[in-house]
Amino acid sequence: MSFVLSKVLFFLLSPVTWLGILLLIILFLNETKLKRNLKILFVIIAVLFTNPYVYRKAVMIWQTAPVELNSKTTYEAGILLGGFSGYDISNRGFFNPASDRFIQAANLYHQGIIKKIIMTGGNGTLSNDEPAESLFVYDQLLKNGIPKEAIVLESNSRNTYENAIFTKRIVDSLKITGPLVLITSATHMPRSEKLFRKAGFVIQPYPCDYQVYNERFQISNTFAPDPSLLVYWKHLLKEMVGTLIYQGFGKA
Repeated sequence: MSFVLSKVLFFLLSPVTWLGILLLIILFLNETKLKRNLKILFVIIAVLFTNPYVYRKAVMIWQTAPVELNSKTTYEAGILLGGFSGYDISNRGFFNPASDRFIQAANLYHQGIIKKIIMTGGNGTLSNDEPAESLFVYDQLLKNGIPKEAIVLESNSRNTYENAIFTKRIVDSLKITGPLVLITSATHMPRSEKLFRKAGFVIQPYPCDYQVYNERFQISNTFAPDPSLLVYWKHLLKEMVGTLIYQGFGKA
């Protein structure tokens, strides 16, 4: 049930959803003063959440800063969080824009910084009719020159909370000692780090997939409205609200 509720919450956190609800209310509302106020609110949300400067600043404050690992230090394993690939209707796997997670995990292995890659990721869809993400990633790791004995799969988790809990069971059963390197997107790291530490891990965060960084000033990244940010805000708000829910109730 919590998994379904998290999907509903994800939908409700979207500024596109807010604007759609406001628009419907405005269209069917007869009360003039309230209608005018809702129109003002509609404009404020549209302007605020399509402004690239505001979005960039919010992400910069939230995301984990880059980390440089000492090449002379070796960790027993790196935990690679899923969410960077998916399947089409024929169950053929594809990487998505967050695939820098995969690249960085493979790099860390080839550099000798991590001895194993623990890939955690099952089926995160409501319909539950796709193969586990870890199965696709396993094949890609092999193609990238990672030997099968250096790959550990966790294929049952559906969200970050389960990533942490299920991976801890595997790590304990294999007697893999920490600290372990946690590899995920920079905006996903604050929530992930809290969940994995709560599950009992001693971890070294290794954020990657930086889609926002401190760019030089340009009109296009400061003032020009970008409607696509309405979608990106949904993902950022999910991380923020998910962290608050975890802190309040123990799951996120």
